[in-house]
Amino acid sequence: MSLKENFKPYGENAFKVRLSIRTALGDNAYAWDTNEEYLFKAMVAFSMRKVPNRETTEISHVLVCNVTQRVSFWFVVTDPLKNHTLPAVEVQTAIRMNRNRINGAFFLNDQTLEFLKIPSTLAPPTDPSVPIWIIIFGVIFCIVIVAVMLLILSGIRQRRRMSKGPTEVDDSEDKCENTITIENGIPCDPLDTKGGHINDAFMTEDERLTPL
Repeated sequence: MSLKENFKPYGENAFKVRLSIRTALGDNAYAWDTNEEYLFKAMVAFSMRKVPNRETTEISHVLVCNVTQRVSFWFVVTDPLKNHTLPAVEVQTAIRMNRNRINGAFFLNDQTLEFLKIPSTLAPPTDPSVPIWIIIFGVIFCIVIVAVMLLILSGIRQRRRMSKGPTEVDDSEDKCENTITIENGIPCDPLDTKGGHINDAFMTEDERLTPL
């Protein structure tokens, strides 16, 4: 029996539903039976009652047909007073508003409980546990601390280099002063500029006799 024969003449307002219970629950999957079908009708009626001017929707107003063993079927929502189905836009709005409640009733989600003509709902954005401004402040604070540490370390290194510089110069001068030259096999002391002494090896005979 075709959809048109069941829901004639309002097939355009019908929606196909497909459930993947085994995929979602594995060994804990339940069988789809008349009780589950009743629960589905109840959830659709509940969703429709949330729409303005549809507060009188009852479970009996939800019709289901063409149920398959792989758990897929079609449904419409009727208005017995006017003898027609409710517009697809109204049904779609009601389902989207209560999609999470419907999914929860069957332990499924948007991927395992599909309304083929109704787009999946987006999950509401979750607020971060820590405010964003605290995260930004923490990052900036860490950068400042690292920069200060680098400046301190560079200053310590510069001071060490400056303190080592004069000592090395003095050592080199002392080495130069203590150097002994040898000429013609005779050790010669260089001129002691600090003490004003003259090497005896370079003194002439007159210079030696002068003190006498």
